[in-house]
Amino acid sequence: MADLISYMPLLMRGMVTTILLAILGLALATVFGGLGAAGKLSGGRIAKRVVWLYTSIVRGIPDIVMLLLLYFGGQRLINDIGGMLGWDYVELSKFLSGVLTIGFIYGAYLTETFRGAYLTIPRGQVEAAQALGLRPFTTLIKVSIPQLVRFALPGYANVWQVLVKSTAVVSIIGLQDLVGLANDAGKTVRQPFVFFSFVLLAYLCITFVSTTLFDWLERRTALKTHES
Repeated sequence: MADLISYMPLLMRGMVTTILLAILGLALATVFGGLGAAGKLSGGRIAKRVVWLYTSIVRGIPDIVMLLLLYFGGQRLINDIGGMLGWDYVELSKFLSGVLTIGFIYGAYLTETFRGAYLTIPRGQVEAAQALGLRPFTTLIKVSIPQLVRFALPGYANVWQVLVKSTAVVSIIGLQDLVGLANDAGKTVRQPFVFFSFVLLAYLCITFVSTTLFDWLERRTALKTHES
């Protein structure tokens, strides 16, 4: 226990890295998911095929394989192009690679989450807004998006919970996140069980706080919808 306490500042730094990685990855996944859902719902034939390929391929590849492909393959590609242009060697950021990988992977899941939520919106509400003479953009902001948020929030929360656990894979490329630092510290003092027990509790804490926050958001959105 004394060793764990002495390493606590380092582990806290790793926990911050893990949380930042998860938040930025979710933000990027939200962008990919929104674009993917828009492509499936209102895009042309080519857009729908591209989105279908994206969601099908990404959901069929393990997270760790996607991370290694993006980190090592992306670094090779950038430096091959840079070599032709006369650039110096470029070291791809491990943190950036993790964010891009997680955002790209979970954007595929959020594509279906947002698409399903949009299809759940009662069409009568949109038609009523159009009958009142509201412009398409106003209808989107005042009617569609609030309903979309309400219906998508449970699925969005589930994706977040899985995404948080998926951040652990970045330790394989040497990023000093919570899992990577705990692994190194546990090997150094020969107490891996103690350090990984702390990691377990840390992830449970993140999950508990996240669940509490999303439950509150679901109640708030449901209340606002009833009030409006």
